[in-house]
Order: sequence, then C-alpha cells, then structure tokens
Amino acid sequence: MATYIERLNSAILAKRAPVVVGLDPRKEQLPPGLMDSAKSGHSYYSDPTATAYERFCFQIIDIVAPLVPAVKPQAAFFEELGPSGSLVLASVIRRAREAGLIVICDAKRGDIGSTAEAYARGYLAGSDRNAAPWSADSLTVNPYLGPDTLQPFVDVAVKREAGLYVLVRTSNPGAAGFQDLTADGQTHYRHVAAAVEQLAQETRGEQTYGAVGAVVGATYPQELAELRAAMPHTHFLIPGYGSQGGTAQDIAAAFDADGLGAIVNSSRGIIFAYNNAKYKDQFAPEQWESAVEAATRDMIADLAEHTPAGALGG
Repeated sequence: MATYIERLNSAILAKRAPVVVGLDPRKEQLPPGLMDSAKSGHSYYSDPTATAYERFCFQIIDIVAPLVPAVKPQAAFFEELGPSGSLVLASVIRRAREAGLIVICDAKRGDIGSTAEAYARGYLAGSDRNAAPWSADSLTVNPYLGPDTLQPFVDVAVKREAGLYVLVRTSNPGAAGFQDLTADGQTHYRHVAAAVEQLAQETRGEQTYGAVGAVVGATYPQELAELRAAMPHTHFLIPGYGSQGGTAQDIAAAFDADGLGAIVNSSRGIIFAYNNAKYKDQFAPEQWESAVEAATRDMIADLAEHTPAGALGG
C-alpha cells in the first residue's frame, strides 16, 4: 500500500493537473430535468432530491475522472437532506474511488479525545477504501479546540495511510476576524500553521510532504506565499479559485518547482459551469455535461500556464 501523499502525487502526475473538483450539489442549481427525472423514476432513496444529487454527482465523476486526480464532496450539502443525503454521500465517495479518484471529504470535523477518534475512524479509509464507512482518502479538520484534538485524527490517518487538511487560512471574507488576531507576536493562523507543519514533519517519512496538510485560501495570496515558506513539508488544499475570486497567479507560490505541494479546488465554477456566462454561449442547458468538461479543461490549462503546475509530467 502507498501513503496518502504517494497516492495523491502519483494521481496528480498521471493527470498533469493539481485540480480537485468540489462536489457541492445544490437543488436550485441542478441542471434542467434532473429533479423531474428523480421524482418520476424509482429510487432506493425516499427523498427525490437525494436521488438527483446521486445521479448528478455520478455524472460529474464520470466526466472528470479522466481529467483530474481528485474530488471533494462537501458533506453539508448531503447531510442537509438527512438520512437519505448521508447515504448518498457514502455512495458518491465509493463511486469516486471506484473511478480511481482521490476523495477529500470536506466535513471540517473537530472534537476532543475519543470523539475526534470516532470521527476519524468513521471518515478516514485511506489506502483501503473498505476501512471506514465513508471511505474517504482524506478529511478536512477544524483545529479550533486545540492541538491535542488533532492527534486522534493524525493517529488514524497514519495507521490507515490517509490524509488530513487542517484549516489554517481560509478563503472566506471574514477569516481575518479570528485568524488575524495576534498572540505572542504572531497571528492566530501562524500559530496553527506552526503546529500543522510540525505534524507534517512527523508524518512525512521519506516524502517531502506529510500526511497532515493545510487549507489555505487562494483569496489571500500574500498570506499563502508566507505560509508556503513557513510550511515546507505541508501539502496545501487551496479553495477560493474561480468563483470566489482567486486566480492562478494568486496561488502560484503554493507549488514547488516540480508543480507539486498543492491541489486547487473548484466547485461551482465547474459543476454548474452551464450557468456561467463564459459557457452559456457555447452550451445549451441540456449540454451541461459538456460545459463541465470544458470548464475542467480550462482550469487545468490556466494552472499549467500561470503556475509551476506546468512542469508536471515534463
């Protein structure tokens, strides 16, 4: 078996694309006809919205699997539907892994002691996708309760050859409200970054990057560059590209010279591309799948042109 970083880097190099497609299904933005089809057809799920989400995500997976190394289902959009949605989340993760994709489950879990361990055991399957009910390769984690709450996640991740991404400098506009507060002469996010870098070093073995990574937003390019210098062994998961305003130039500093060290997320900009002005002239609403493929290819090309990701596979 291979570690999370080994599997992820191998997939990134194979696809020549440090891209993760976010699976954030939203009922009001689903392609035309999908809800009607879910309501009229027989389904295992009691909620037709859950059926529509599953079909939508399955189609997205089929489109992007040949193009990108990873997908990132956002647990909240599934959990909102209750039990049916939770079943769909598990189903979508399994489908993605069967398609050969790395799955980063974006659930932002965080708790103390045995509760944190239970979250980790439930979500983190790592190299054996049957090792956990949710079957994810990696998981996003909230460190707000303190460094000791990260250790149960780290222990399970190392044991199962899984990965973690700890929230360090997030992409939302209000991030500075807490993350920029200072103590002992440093911002809060720099204190978190130091703890994450230490864990990354402890879990990297002979690899450059450890099992413990960081969520660092594309919308704060100066802080991103600062954190890359301070966290040389930490793999970055970068939200905020595209729909939130982050550009390829903004995130160029996140990569090493080989084009590795980071993976960039796009959710709405890809899965709902048919609603984007850029693609409306090219594709009719019923051609939404073609718009997804075009948006994915455009993102890959943009990163290759404006970041060290262009060196991948070269």
